[in-house]
Amino acid sequence: METKANKLVVLGAGWLGHTLCVQAEQAGWSVQGTHRSDEHSDDFQRQFVLTNGELKHQVDLRDAYWVCAIPPRSRHSESNYSETLTAALNLAKQLNSKGFILCSSTGVYDQEPGIYTESSDISCTNERQIKLFDAEEQVLEQDGKVLRLAGLVGPNREPGRFVAGKELNTSSQQVVNMVHQQDVINAIFAVMNNFNAGQNIYNVVNPSHPTKANYYAQKCEEHGGEMPTFTSDDSAERKVLGSAIEALGFSYQHTI
Repeated sequence: METKANKLVVLGAGWLGHTLCVQAEQAGWSVQGTHRSDEHSDDFQRQFVLTNGELKHQVDLRDAYWVCAIPPRSRHSESNYSETLTAALNLAKQLNSKGFILCSSTGVYDQEPGIYTESSDISCTNERQIKLFDAEEQVLEQDGKVLRLAGLVGPNREPGRFVAGKELNTSSQQVVNMVHQQDVINAIFAVMNNFNAGQNIYNVVNPSHPTKANYYAQKCEEHGGEMPTFTSDDSAERKVLGSAIEALGFSYQHTI
């Protein structure tokens, strides 16, 4: 039986993870992508669910890279995100994983105005920051890698649709930190292809940072939606830089 050299386990085959699975499979990789359910619509799907401390799973791919693409804020992960990640790290180790990549969030950085890079201090002053930071530490302690993703856009996730007519609790002059789904997937492949080189943490953020007023005005016009309102027009700039990962030969290709 022929064994494919490249193997990938994607924990959380949702909007991002499923597309990653499909593209890896199309590139000739052996792929397993997890769901909480044991009912599957694709050949690569496997169950992975932690209930009352007990792990039920169908993952058996050895010598694979692992990518945790479970959104930390999803309704399924709110209660046991940390425990699920611990179980995944343990199973990955048992299956002789080649490397573990956590899709974290730029939400780990402070919300105060400033320029943020991978070396910026993190204050952990709110529950979301603490949750993200603790998850990152779990992975880094196992010699894994962390990708801090900006706000995700892409197929069926168009900003002009999900903010139309809403009041946003932010300044109209705040800048956006966004990234396209395909750029994230390309970044994941870049890290896997250079796993033993480079940094342990990378931001994945499009280099374009227009103000929210300008950005959402354009997006709402494109999709025929009503412009959102903002709670203030104060001058504010919280910008997360995502250029460090370009040292791996990666480049941002998709507009936000």
